[in-house]
Order: sequence, then structure tokens, then C-alpha cells
Amino acid sequence: QVQLVESGGGLVQAGGSLRLSCAASRSIFSINAMGWYRQAPGKQRELVAAMTSGGSTNYLSSVKGRFTISRDNAKNTVSLQMNSLKPEDTAVYYCWASHRGDYWGQGTQVTVSS
Repeated sequence: QVQLVESGGGLVQAGGSLRLSCAASRSIFSINAMGWYRQAPGKQRELVAAMTSGGSTNYLSSVKGRFTISRDNAKNTVSLQMNSLKPEDTAVYYCWASHRGDYWGQGTQVTVSS
């Protein structure tokens, strides 16, 4: 079992930055993969960024070059640095962990105004 708690969402103007953090309830050292999904109103949940335990990363094409995922095994956290935000990045962002099953945080709202 892994419990995930997100923080760092909010309202920002287009072009601004936000940093999301996800704290896990246990050591993430052996967790296969962790990352961030998002879901905008009326749309399906989509993978934004993910990182494996080995450090490999995967990004949604529309966020490449703007978002950076990082993982701190010592602090049991995963973070998402979001720069050059656009209104289309507005969504609820969910922390995700894959370890003998999928685990989700409660979500944090990110709103980008134009």
C-alpha cells in the first residue's frame, strides 16, 4: 500500500510557473514508477510525466521542454516543475505510483488564466 498526498497546485497566469509535490507514505526507492496524470473537465485522464526507479522519464508531448519531473528517494517525494504554463494546462493533477498495482493521490487543481 502507498498513500500519496499532493501539494502545490493553484492559480497562475499564462507564462508562469508552479511546482507540484507528492509525498508518499513509504519509501519510494523500490517503487517501479511514479508520476503525474491530469484530467481536465470533459476529458480523459492523461499521463503528463513519469519516472521509473531507474531514472527513465516519459513526458506528454505537449509538455516536453516545459515540465520536469524529479524524484527524491531520501524524502520519498516526486515533484513536477511546470514552467511556461498555458491555459490548456488547466486540470486536476494526480500523483500516481505503480507498485504491484496503481495508487493515486487525491488530486490538486491547477488553473492557468489567459
